[in-house]
Amino acid sequence: MSTLAATGSTATVAAAAGPGPDRPTIRYTEYGIPHIIASDWEGLGTGYGYAAAKDNICTLADTYLMVNAQRSRHLGPDGRASPGQNQNTTTNLNSDLYFQRIKDDRVVERLLDRPAPDGPEPEVREAIRGYVQGYNRYLAETGVNGITDPACRGADWVRPITEMDVYRHAHAEIIMGSADALLDGQVNAAPPGASAAAAVPSASPSARQASSPAKTDAKTASRTDAKSAARTAERIREAMAVSREQGMGSNALAVGSQGVSGGTSMLLANPHFPWQGKNRMWQSQLTIPGKVNVSGASLLGFPAVNIGYNENVAWSHTVATVAPFGLFDVQVDPLNPTTYLVDGAWERMTSQRVAVDVLKPDGSLTQVARTLWSTRYGPVTTSMQGVPLPWVVSAHAVRDVNMHNLRALNSWFRLDQAEDVHDVVDILETTQGVPFFNTVASDRKGNALYADIQAVPNVTDEHARSCLTLTGQLLFHQSPRLPNVPPISILDGKRSACDWPDDPNAVAPGLLDPHKQPRLIRSDFVGNANDSAWLANPAQPLAFPRVMGDTAAPRSLRTQELILTAQNRINGTDGLPGKGFTPQTMGKLLFADNSRAADLALSATVTMCRNVPFGLVLVDGNLVNVSEACPVLAAWTSHDYTTDSRGSWLFANYWSFLSNGQGVEKLPWRVPFDPKDPVHTPNSLDTGSSAVRDALARAVLALRTAGIPLNAPLSDIQKVSRGGEQIPIHGSLGQLGVLNVITPGQVDGKPDIVFGSSFIQQVRFTAAGPPQALSVLAYSQSADPSSPHHADQTRLFSAGGWVTERFTEEQIAASPELRIKVLN
Repeated sequence: MSTLAATGSTATVAAAAGPGPDRPTIRYTEYGIPHIIASDWEGLGTGYGYAAAKDNICTLADTYLMVNAQRSRHLGPDGRASPGQNQNTTTNLNSDLYFQRIKDDRVVERLLDRPAPDGPEPEVREAIRGYVQGYNRYLAETGVNGITDPACRGADWVRPITEMDVYRHAHAEIIMGSADALLDGQVNAAPPGASAAAAVPSASPSARQASSPAKTDAKTASRTDAKSAARTAERIREAMAVSREQGMGSNALAVGSQGVSGGTSMLLANPHFPWQGKNRMWQSQLTIPGKVNVSGASLLGFPAVNIGYNENVAWSHTVATVAPFGLFDVQVDPLNPTTYLVDGAWERMTSQRVAVDVLKPDGSLTQVARTLWSTRYGPVTTSMQGVPLPWVVSAHAVRDVNMHNLRALNSWFRLDQAEDVHDVVDILETTQGVPFFNTVASDRKGNALYADIQAVPNVTDEHARSCLTLTGQLLFHQSPRLPNVPPISILDGKRSACDWPDDPNAVAPGLLDPHKQPRLIRSDFVGNANDSAWLANPAQPLAFPRVMGDTAAPRSLRTQELILTAQNRINGTDGLPGKGFTPQTMGKLLFADNSRAADLALSATVTMCRNVPFGLVLVDGNLVNVSEACPVLAAWTSHDYTTDSRGSWLFANYWSFLSNGQGVEKLPWRVPFDPKDPVHTPNSLDTGSSAVRDALARAVLALRTAGIPLNAPLSDIQKVSRGGEQIPIHGSLGQLGVLNVITPGQVDGKPDIVFGSSFIQQVRFTAAGPPQALSVLAYSQSADPSSPHHADQTRLFSAGGWVTERFTEEQIAASPELRIKVLN
């Protein structure tokens, strides 16, 4: 091994890394961003693995602990785990049981045995082989006791990894869209009268036919109880809405040739991912001369770029309104509830004993075992998003569209090499590997693409009409109260014909034909802010199967803000100079942190506040004087969530109490939603509603109780702890219609951001020359508090700054902070 002290000269880089380097080489530029170059995929993976481990070995080791079902063994059963999209959603024990079942079933091993496209392409296998070598090399050089991050220094669970660890991690990321909703219900499912821990396999089913006592009037009445179905559906929908509002999301905007100034196209990538744990993003550039040259970010541990750009195409992803799973309602025999009815005959559920090691308080190990149950459709679950699904007269089985999907690895490796947006569409259609994500892209030719082409359950509208249960109908169809909650199918498991049918045009069994999935290419703009595909561009509304989301339904305030931002900039009506996007205007508009909610409701709220008799409101048994709030809100004329804004925190609390987890259309508006004007309706807050007055009073009371002045600047309240430093963070909640989403909370008892803008990147293409990119990784490259890159980009983000990216060899060589690491 050798390390070169870089002088920043092109000659030094050429000597060390050359146009076709024999040895993987990492060139670090400003903010610790690695530019990795190698002569083949294995070498590229080696450089990536080494650099990723150097920055985040504790986060990665913790992830490998989780996917190998060993959290309880090392950390105890009661700790919290984050196996899905959200943070700390289950216990270590439940997480271990879930992943141990996947290991016992050899799900990942069987996928790896398949040739592409079902299994990984050769270049994927080579890069992952190299990644393992690079990760293990860094660990060997450092030693567990030499790790500088106290989160895992000296921990017995930090170990060299294998290729299987990486594939298990990849698979866990691909299925995370269903884990939060269904994991607990699967590992705790037990037949009536038994616990999951004590349940044992039932006797063989009898030869009784469908005319057996299982078919009783009581059972029929229970299954057709409309009130019960409506109550269950509403609870599930509400729980899914809360999870979606508080979890991962994203904005993405692609601008074509008619929408840019001084270029052919632009892309804004703005994912809202967790700031801690396995779903942190990490930035890099990956180059094999003549094969691939791509820059951007990926989820930790993926030796590819998930969101980024190459010489000709830039792309991003946003969380889609597709539920990557469905349920099947199976009628069970009340005398033998582990048998169920299909096509008039009884079938026996399969059972398996799943056991994991658990650390006891005295330091010794014990083993916890569960008997878990499955049907022909998939595992049995007794809850969804925490809402009980009792196993009594029927049981519910899960089919996960991504459980047998490693194709996503092929999707991202091929996207890294895409030539234009038409190539992007072809990659999405031929791999169908992207899990629960939209794709938004722009290319050098001036095209802007929106595509919701992914792995989707093949529940066509016709299939849904034929097979949905009563509860399933209520969950699947649009809700006037909670639009944009993913449509969830519960199908009639008594009929085998209600299973997801195979489509000859789909890549894998049970998937929806990719050609039926929405896409749009335009020369002005397309975008998405986690609503359905309907209004990717309002000038050309899209139609698609209901399983993919809603149409002609209210858009979120964040979607409205994204569309209006694009339209006003292209038209030159936003108060900024000129027309069309430039890197300066795109960055300024995102970090303006404007609140669409404030645009719509602040003025009316101030008027209402001033008209409250004597300024007093009786709410929740408290007499609250709101008069002090009126001038504070009136002075907040900017409607922004920049760090120096005053009144913004008061408005955020007020809006939270007013919306109370409901969709924007359920607020008290005088003008209701109109599908003919979806970007500007609903509007005109009804300040005569007592709900408006009470929400303001509750917000004033909450701030006073917390000791926060009503006019406190946002910088005093919303901040993160990095060592002994408190860094203020701008932005706010998506429900306020702020594009730069920030969800504040606490981590280890200190202020931090739980979700929000993570890797932000804007890319501009011109007719000739390299792409021009600006980016900022809001939580910085490293989770290690001792790293110089633990908070540097966080400070930059706080100040509204951007990193000017270095893409060409000449740009990399010119970095004044260039450091070179050659891996022999």
